Amino acid sequence: MKKIEAIIKPFKLDEVKDALDKLGIHGLTVTEVRGYGRQKGHVEAYRGIEYQVQFNAKVKLEVVVSDSLAEKAVTAIRDTANTGNIGDGKIFIYPLEGVVRIRTGESGDAAI
Repeated sequence: MKKIEAIIKPFKLDEVKDALDKLGIHGLTVTEVRGYGRQKGHVEAYRGIEYQVQFNAKVKLEVVVSDSLAEKAVTAIRDTANTGNIGDGKIFIYPLEGVVRIRTGESGDAAI
């Protein structure tokens, strides 16, 4: 099993969710996050005054998939979230030792 975390632009969330649904991946955790990478923020104007925004608003997706779906999920996220502009985000892939469904006690792939 793999845990995939993706940091993406917020307006791409629905498209990425739909792409994962088409692969049969239905469990997803979404967190609103703020951060910066190479982009290092941007300048915005409010009531005619410019100010530096150091942390950009992003969305972090977390999904757990079987090993056989991991590469397809990463490709779907990458292709769907890509705008070609700086700040599109990153995808992190972690090996996962185990999963247990609290309600039923199922474990492993059955609990995903």
